[in-house]
Parts: sequence; C-alpha cells; structure tokens
Amino acid sequence: MSLSYVVLFMFFLFDTRIGLAVETELRITTIEQEPYVMSKGTELEGFCMDLLHEVAKKVGFTYKVHLVKDGFYGKVDESGRWKGMIGEVVRGEADLAVAPLTLTAAREKAVGMTKPFMQTGISILLRRDRSQTQDSFTFLTPFSTQTWICLLVAYLGTAACMFLIARLSPCEWAPQSEQSVFSIVHSLWYTAGGLTLQGAGPHPKSLSGRVVCCCWWLFTLFLLARYFTNLSTSNTTQSSPLVVKGFEDLASQDKMEYGCLAGTSTLAFFKNSKDMIHRRIYEHIERSKSFVSSMDEGVRRAKEGNYAFIGESVSLDLAVAHHCELVRTHEVIGMRGYSIAAPIGSPLIKNLSVAILQLSEAGDLAYLRSKWWTSQCLDPDQTETAQGPPNGFKGLFLFLSLGLGLGLLLALLELITHSRSTAAEQKKSCCAVLIEQLSLRFRTNKARPQETADNNKDKA
Repeated sequence: MSLSYVVLFMFFLFDTRIGLAVETELRITTIEQEPYVMSKGTELEGFCMDLLHEVAKKVGFTYKVHLVKDGFYGKVDESGRWKGMIGEVVRGEADLAVAPLTLTAAREKAVGMTKPFMQTGISILLRRDRSQTQDSFTFLTPFSTQTWICLLVAYLGTAACMFLIARLSPCEWAPQSEQSVFSIVHSLWYTAGGLTLQGAGPHPKSLSGRVVCCCWWLFTLFLLARYFTNLSTSNTTQSSPLVVKGFEDLASQDKMEYGCLAGTSTLAFFKNSKDMIHRRIYEHIERSKSFVSSMDEGVRRAKEGNYAFIGESVSLDLAVAHHCELVRTHEVIGMRGYSIAAPIGSPLIKNLSVAILQLSEAGDLAYLRSKWWTSQCLDPDQTETAQGPPNGFKGLFLFLSLGLGLGLLLALLELITHSRSTAAEQKKSCCAVLIEQLSLRFRTNKARPQETADNNKDKA
C-alpha cells in the first residue's frame, strides 16, 4: 500500500508541475513586421497576435508580449552566440518566440520548433509588365472589357435611333413608296461607316437625323483618338522583349538587375544550392552587390521597373496586395515553414503543435491569412497604364446619349408639325392624324391600310 501511495504522489507532483508550467504567464517575444505584428497605439495586432490568441485558448495559458530588443529574428554572431528572438529563448529571457520564424536546421539545434503554421518559399517580385507577354489580341488592350461592351451598346443604340428618326421624320419618309432609305440594315451600315471615319451614303436630310450624325461623328472622333493614344502607350510599355516567368529567365538575362535582403536565409539558400541556375543567381548578387536593406526598399525598386526583388513568397504576396502594379511569379522554390520557437525540451512544443494542426484542419489559419492579406486591387489582372477606365468615358457616352435623345425629340416634333398641317388640310383632329401617321410608318409592307391609297387619290 505504501508503494502505491508513493507512485500516486509522484504522478500527482509531476502532473502539477506540468500544469504550473502551462498556467504560468508566459513571456512572448516577437518582432514588428507587417502584417504579422503591428503596433496599434499601446497594443499589438496582426496575424501572429491572432494566432497566439487562438493557440493560448486551446493550450490554456496566459501571456505577456514584448518586442525583441535587438530587432533580429535569430542569427549567430561572430562569437557563436545567438542574437534576436532565438537568442532570447536560448538565454531564458522569453518562453516563446511567436513571429514569422523560418524553420531551419541551425535554429532547430538551438531551440525547439513547433509544426509550421504557414508555408512559404522563395519567389520573385517585379513590375507587372515585366512578366507578361503580348497575346494575339493586343489590339483590344487599349480599352477594358467594360468599355468595349459600352461601345457596342452605343453603336447599336445609334443605329436604332437612326432607324426610328427615319421613320418619324417627314423629311426621311417617302409617302409614295411608304418606306425610308434608312432601313435597319442601312442604319447599321451607316453607323459603322461613321465609326471607321468612312462615308456610307446616302446621308440623312432631316435636322434630327443630322443632329444624331454629328453627335455620332464627334463621339467616334474622340473615341478613336483615345484608342490610338492608349494603343501607342501600350506598345511602348510592352515593347521590351524581356519577360521573366521564373528563376531560369532571371538568370539568363542581363538587362534587369535583381537581388534580395542581405544576410537572410534566402541568400543562404542560393549560396548553398547545388543547382547551377541558383548558383548563377547567387554569384550575380554577390558580384553586383545588388542587396536591399529592407523589404520596403525592395518593393520600391521593383515598382521602378528595372529590378526584380527575390524574397519569401508570403511577404511578396503582401506587397502585391498593396501595390497593384506589382506581380509575383508563379514559381516558388525552397519551400519552408514558419514556426513558434520554445526552449529545447519544453512541454509546450507538443501542445502548441497539436493546437496549430487543429487550427489548420478547422480552416482558421486560412481565414487569418485572408484577413491580413486582403488585396486593395479591384482587378489585379488589369494594368493601370494602358487601359482606360470606364469613368474616363462617362462624359463622352453622356454626350452621345444627349445627342440621340435630342434627335428623337426633334424627329417627333417634325412629325407633330407635319400632322398638324395635314390635319388642317383634311379637317381632322391632330391626334387622329398623328396616330394614323405612326401606324403607317411602323407597319409592315404587307399590312398597308387601304386608307393610305384613298388619301393619295384625294390628294391627286
């Protein structure tokens, strides 16, 4: 019996010590980097802060967060000592390091690392026009799809308006043949001729028809001027044959400079790689000293157009979300993960790894990713330089709409005036004559009333 009590006491003591290790307020070290950790007044927010909150609820501990003192993630100095967040965990100044810490073999030897909470790799960031080739429909690029649709609607609307005016206006309607020169086919052909700045007679005789023609001609004149201006700009922008889709394209050209952050795991990957393309990239970076001092500098140089910034894909995705003129290539190499660091042998590592896996399986990590990597670009596949936005054509389309409306109104006034004079001659009401004229103009040739023939006899 005494042996059983001793075993139970030791198990209770061990379980209590583990519980105290978890329930004690943990010291968390982190580093500011958008969007993982960002200062908001006196508090911190970001992806890692939300991750820490969710993990703490599942594992069951409280915590206090502080920023790393020396501003480093974790590297070994000349004396062989760890600096940054890894150094604070090694020296016991922090219980956990929650940040975008890349899981590497060197760090795994110094501290304990959990299962990765985010996968990343190495990719290329560059300006959008440096990564796209010209397709077979380059002539469509000066205008957006919405603008082309609006132009088609304007063309059909103008042709329909010409057809209606030819039916309403007495100057266009021939009473003897009971038809107009401007049939629906001729209206479409005449409007297309105006769109291409070519004549397609006969031309309208009425004031209303000429008003519509003048508005359509002015509309097409300004539209074509805008089209050729945008087409010239597009060809100038895309005239360079340089196209970069991956690291092989980058290494095989010498027109564009490229580089990465100095002293990072990205540079170490190219240095230690046995791939010839990766070695060429490393030798070029070392030879030209094309390093950047910060992520912001790399993004700025990429936006200038003659620089390709090599970095971790998740960080480049954030830059693309904030800068619509940038794009990240699809090729990703050197896949790695971001993990939480803890002291070697810490009982928290297992529990934290299980919590991370549970969050991943529940879709919570994907939700946090979409929350903090929200794109500010309405359409990332559209370039801002070549395509004219629909807002730039609002005034032009409004001018055409007013012209079409004015033409229809004038045609209707011409018909009313003609109906009044006819009603005075025939001693009928104006409304009756107007209805008769409208019925005559919009009936098919097979359904002509006998009244029209009788009226023509009376006139004779």
